[in-house]
Amino acid sequence: MDPIAYVNGSFVPLSEAKVSILDRGFLFADGIYEVAAVLDGKLVDSASHLARLERSVGEIGLALPESVARIEELQKELIARNQLDNGMVYLQVTRGADKSRDFPFPKGVTPTLIMFVTVKDIVNAPSAKTGIGVITVPDIRWARRDIKSVALLAQVLAKQAAAAAGAGEAWMIEDGQITEGGSSSAFILTKDDVIVTRPNSNAILPGCTRKAVVALAEERQLKVEERAFTVEEALKAKEAFITSASAFVQPVVTIDGKPVGDGRVGPMATRLREIYIDFARATAV
Repeated sequence: MDPIAYVNGSFVPLSEAKVSILDRGFLFADGIYEVAAVLDGKLVDSASHLARLERSVGEIGLALPESVARIEELQKELIARNQLDNGMVYLQVTRGADKSRDFPFPKGVTPTLIMFVTVKDIVNAPSAKTGIGVITVPDIRWARRDIKSVALLAQVLAKQAAAAAGAGEAWMIEDGQITEGGSSSAFILTKDDVIVTRPNSNAILPGCTRKAVVALAEERQLKVEERAFTVEEALKAKEAFITSASAFVQPVVTIDGKPVGDGRVGPMATRLREIYIDFARATAV
């Protein structure tokens, strides 16, 4: 069956989904995107993703063509039409298609809104039991990484380097410190059992899964420090892991080919993954 996509007010077969070649998302990366997980046919952490969407479009002066409540309704309908049990919903909004390619914001143009789904069994991913390796690369992105921009070329290059090296993710380095992964937030567990992750700022994307994991850890009286850390500190840590909507909590067992801790999946990452999955199932809509 041809999957169903949503394009500017209509549900259409994915093979027939089209936008103009003059769309500013295509020409200028003038747009914002979101990715939400789906478990058992329901959206995970939807309110957090939609709040981030609202913030991101606000930061670039882009008006949503639908309310966030309506967008959530459309996502749910898309899930139902595709009979999706487990996977992801991708959403992208751009400033739309003008009559010409000009840099300033066009007037009287309706924003483009598209959505599609992918099938993915995040809960039962084999890498959750084996862990992944990460490599480090320079962080060459723009200064406003807190905006979930569709301008992802730097991340594409980082993740391609990881794939070429047989790694599961790339950690980006700036001023000697880890900012975040190509599509994930970075965490370590120190020898003193402190969970460390970089604080939110313009330097990183405010991860929705990161936010939930930090809150869930603190609710269980686990010590969390939001501060920057180096590769050297990560290699001396007990454990390392990443969080994202597409992976939940994913253990990291090597960095640039060197083991983290004993080089095996640790109990903290495993427990936080279990806690997050319970949260995701309990709060999905």
